[in-house]
Amino acid sequence: MIELSVENLHLDYGSNPVLKGVSMELRRGEVVSLLGPSGSGKTTLLRAVAGLEAAKKGRITINERIVFDDATHSEVAAEFRDLGLVFQSYALWPHKTVYENVAYPLKLRKVAGAELRERVQKVLDQLGLGHLGARHPHELSGGQQQRVAIGRALVYNPPVLLLDEPLSNLDAKLREEARAFLRELIMRLGLSALMVTHDQAEAMAISDRILLLNNGKIEQQGTPQEMYGSPTTLFCAEFMGSNNRLPGRVTEVQDGRARIQGRGWSLWGKAGAGLEAGRDAVAIIRVEQVRLADSATDNSLEMPLVTSMYLGDRWEYVFRAADENPAQALALRAYGLNSRAPGNHHLMLPDDQVWVFPSL
Repeated sequence: MIELSVENLHLDYGSNPVLKGVSMELRRGEVVSLLGPSGSGKTTLLRAVAGLEAAKKGRITINERIVFDDATHSEVAAEFRDLGLVFQSYALWPHKTVYENVAYPLKLRKVAGAELRERVQKVLDQLGLGHLGARHPHELSGGQQQRVAIGRALVYNPPVLLLDEPLSNLDAKLREEARAFLRELIMRLGLSALMVTHDQAEAMAISDRILLLNNGKIEQQGTPQEMYGSPTTLFCAEFMGSNNRLPGRVTEVQDGRARIQGRGWSLWGKAGAGLEAGRDAVAIIRVEQVRLADSATDNSLEMPLVTSMYLGDRWEYVFRAADENPAQALALRAYGLNSRAPGNHHLMLPDDQVWVFPSL
């Protein structure tokens, strides 16, 4: 069942178009992340679904109820869309206790007495906050405050949970723990969630599908595996993952493969749409796909090692080709398990892990 449907949505800020015909669906029990750079429209899309931004054109349907349709000039106010919304700042009332913060949406809906107490306590227990109901937000850790905000959004069983950068206020270690908790919670409760994030690792860890936005449009969408392993555009290939970028010119295209050539190197890779021989292009390969070889092989380059960096679970190597203009010299990164001595090394770039796209 489709819990949320957005059709051809347009939204402007004054004379500046922010959303340019976005369409998407969220199915029951699914987590979809809106991913993209600053200014791509992801937060604006979430706010438009919530009713906090006024769309110009299109249609939004929540749980089979149309809440915005420019064709019929109909729009349901934000407070009547019955959506659970978790803000980036959590927006907890500092003068209210944890219990009172979570109970507030039920009080607005005139739920009282034993039912209110039972529903609030159930949510607090599910979030591991059952013993903290009497505390105020300033007495909680960042992770606990985040859970209170989630509890307030869940307590009235909304059809869709909207999450606006829900983990961005947490430190790096706590974010890893919180994203695992959030994914497990969403799965256990069978929630449907739409989440905005700029963190691709967070999006891949939590989501069933990712929508990558670029300049107000959906650039590509798919499962985390599809987005990471099968990018269809240069923008998607570069945005996802940690990458090496090799600009050059296409010398040959055949059978879905392309040969790209630069100064002193030539490689085969998967051909992106629109590639033609003689056209400027960019080859992309994930850093973890570059292999160090003992000797020259097909699709390999020989480059000097500039430096090695210890990352704890692995080493990162930086190679840079000799060039009269260092700023234009080709640079590649790779991972390995051991420290490497300076000097020339053979780098193998498997042709099934290299993508070649037309230059933007």
